Parts: sequence; structure tokens; C-alpha cells
Amino acid sequence: MNTEAREALGRIRAEVGKAVVGQDAVVGGVLVALLCGGHVLLEGVPGVAKTLLIRALSTALDMDTKRVQFTPDLMPGDVTGSLIYDAHTGAFNFRAGPVFTNLLLADEINRTPPKTQAALLEAMEERQVTVDGTARQLPVPFLVAATQNPIEYEGTYPLPEAQLDRFLLKLSVPLPQRDEELGILRAHHQGFDPRDLKAAGVTPVAGPADLIAGRQAVQHVDVADAVLAYIVDLCRATRVAPALELGASPRGATALLAVAKATAWLSGREYVLPDDVKAWTVPTLRHRVRLRADAELDGATVEGILASVLATVPAPR
Repeated sequence: MNTEAREALGRIRAEVGKAVVGQDAVVGGVLVALLCGGHVLLEGVPGVAKTLLIRALSTALDMDTKRVQFTPDLMPGDVTGSLIYDAHTGAFNFRAGPVFTNLLLADEINRTPPKTQAALLEAMEERQVTVDGTARQLPVPFLVAATQNPIEYEGTYPLPEAQLDRFLLKLSVPLPQRDEELGILRAHHQGFDPRDLKAAGVTPVAGPADLIAGRQAVQHVDVADAVLAYIVDLCRATRVAPALELGASPRGATALLAVAKATAWLSGREYVLPDDVKAWTVPTLRHRVRLRADAELDGATVEGILASVLATVPAPR
């Protein structure tokens, strides 16, 4: 196992914690997604430091980041880039869009029409952008962190299941606890400026090379047949759950396998435990399943159904 890369990546949480208070679990989730080469959907109310978290993470990883504010009038070319006519040469030159970065923060992705949402699909899945028939590769590593507000639905365009399935994880960004919020106020009172991460002491502690080495090491993490069967049984249980009209697909099972392996490697193990699977079942599957309308009216939640599945499907010993 690549110990140096794991130790370098292990310092990320503490480094991001210099600027972001109380979001350690979210930082861990984004780090796991980076190791798996996946993307994350961040759900939380405004003002819980989603943008700051991504900026601090990119600084700690010494990677480039860009932010796109998704609005109803945003066009696909505003995200991917477009051909611009050069009057001096008489030729069309490609001007790269903000998607050409390492960490792309797609802010309020559900506020832009489906056509622009779909412009991200090729980039997320194929790691490339095609303009005028020419494919252009995106940087490595590349991660989309999309945000959406869970309580505001007016003027939004809910992401279709096909696009939700492209996200490896759906992470909830909670409001801070009282002592954490008190720490935030103290930091601001003492002059903390969220726009100046350097002044906050956030510095690079790892780099893209560590991430690539980590990805290679994760591939060699061992998974017992019993744990593989456990992942399959969990996903199949969602397909027969009475409260769900849509269960997890095989892509959901492969995603759960990937995050469990990344978690095991970050923990310093060469094998996956059932607890690794349990820890990530809800973040990995909650956006891949859909409640029945009558179950939702009865007060059921996706998280509650998945918790029930975890309680009823026996884990290997």
C-alpha cells in the first residue's frame, strides 16, 4: 500500500478544518469521491460553507478550482466552452469553459434548465467535452461538486434520475452545532476572511500525484466474496422494498464497492469490512432510489427506508 500518499491525503481534513468548521464528514466524502474518480452532490441550505469547503480542499490538494453559478439563463457553452470567431485570423478558436479545471463547483445546479444540466453529463461521465465534433480532454483529476438547496423548489428544475445516477455520493451539509457555530463567530471576530485562505493558514499538504497514487492503491484493496454478496443483497433489497418505486441499479452497487474500498485504504487496511459498506450505504444510494408517492405522503423518507434495509439484510461475520 502507498503509505506516503495515504498519510498526505490524511492531512487534508485537518488542513481544511483551518477554514471550515464542523464539516469533517463532508470533507471525508469529497476525498473518497476524488479517490474513486467520482462526483458529489452537496445538499444544504445557503451559508453552510459549501463553496468555502471546495476552495479550501482544492488549496490543500494544490489543485485548480472554478465555480459556476447555475441560473435559468445559463447556456451549455457557458459551462463547457465555445468557438469564438477571431476577426484578425478569420478562424474560430476554442475558448475553454469553467469545466476545464480539477474541482468544479456547480452551485445550485437545479436552478438551470435541463439542457444546461445535461451539458455536464459528458464531462462527468467521459471526462471530455465535444465542441463542433472535436473532443477535448479534461484535466486529471476532475471532480464536479454540485450543490442544491433542499428547501427551495420554486423556479428549480429537479435533476432527472439519469443525471443523479452520475453522482457517486449525495452528501448532506448540515448546520453546525452550537459550539461549532460559536467557533465560526469567534474566527470572524478575530478577522477571518473566507476569501483569503492563505491568511487562514491553509496550505498544500498533498497533490495530484498523491491522489493518483491513492487511486492505484485502492484498486488493490481486497474484497471478500461475502462482502461482495452483502453489497449485492443490499441493492437488491431496495428493489423489492414496498415503499420504493425505484431501487438501486447495478451502478449503485459498483459505486458502493468503490467507496468501501477507498474507505478501507484511507483507514490503513488492505481489505474491506462490512462496516465500510454500512457507513456509505445511505450517501451512495439515497439519490439512486425513489419513494412511492403514497409512502412519501405517509411520512416515509429515503434515509429511513435505507436504514431499514441495513437493519434487515444480514451482514457477513
